[in-house]
Amino acid sequence: MAQTLETLSRRTDTLGSIRSIVHTMKTMSAINAVPYEHAARSIESYHQTVLDGLRAFVAKTGPVSVPDVAQAERLLVVFGSDHGLCGNYNEILAESARSESLKADSPARVLCVGARMGDALGDQGIRPEFTFLPPASADGIGRLASDIVTRLDEIGGGDVHNRIAVTLVFTRRADKGQREPEISQLLPLEPTLLSGSGASGWHSRSLADYTMPPAPLFAALLRNHIFASVFRASAEAMVTENAARLALMQQAEQAVDDRLEEVGGQFRLVRQDEITNELMDIIVGFEALKKPSVVHSSSL
Repeated sequence: MAQTLETLSRRTDTLGSIRSIVHTMKTMSAINAVPYEHAARSIESYHQTVLDGLRAFVAKTGPVSVPDVAQAERLLVVFGSDHGLCGNYNEILAESARSESLKADSPARVLCVGARMGDALGDQGIRPEFTFLPPASADGIGRLASDIVTRLDEIGGGDVHNRIAVTLVFTRRADKGQREPEISQLLPLEPTLLSGSGASGWHSRSLADYTMPPAPLFAALLRNHIFASVFRASAEAMVTENAARLALMQQAEQAVDDRLEEVGGQFRLVRQDEITNELMDIIVGFEALKKPSVVHSSSL
């Protein structure tokens, strides 16, 4: 089907509008990733302080008993995306969550972040028992982490350390701009952290001491450890989501540029053909006007 200048001009305008939208989305993804990355970095120092507190607690109190993981109820917390335009982000993570859920004899209970993540898990045959709203900004990460900590405390009946085994499933950044699923065990705590020996033990010339009763102090330290771990996982997931969206928008922008170049080439060809046809019409008309004069001169 022959293309007209009007059709190609409209197509060029449409592609230009699409490119503007894609470029805006790419810019927003690059800008949005920065606060989440800062949040992920800022929580590390806080988390390190909490871990030092746990080591000091063990050094003062003595080793804490390690719960039997086989007897604990397994729970997965899956961090997905609800904003779209980031490819198969949720689908890949849902497959990893399914593999992790089926490692034991009975499937694990699942909490997820994002309604679209819930749909992706449903496609894998997993029905989350609760879905959290993802953070709309870096300020919302603390709200999400607090909600998850509260939900875990309710499931564990106030004794999350002994009653539930929690695993965080999220997407993290990998080498060369890639991303990959991350499976991180949150509870129970690592045995080396609770034994007070080895590389994870208390290393200081100062003696560890505290004034609070041991039970509420350990519960507070554990709660803050869970909060910091969930906060970091959520921030890392949001950074990776925006990075994935940025990569896809870059690909889309390149595809639109290629299409614009192709349509521009077609436009120039059609325009050249029309100019050629108009010139031929002028030449034919000029020749037609010359013929009567030639015939009249010869008759004389």
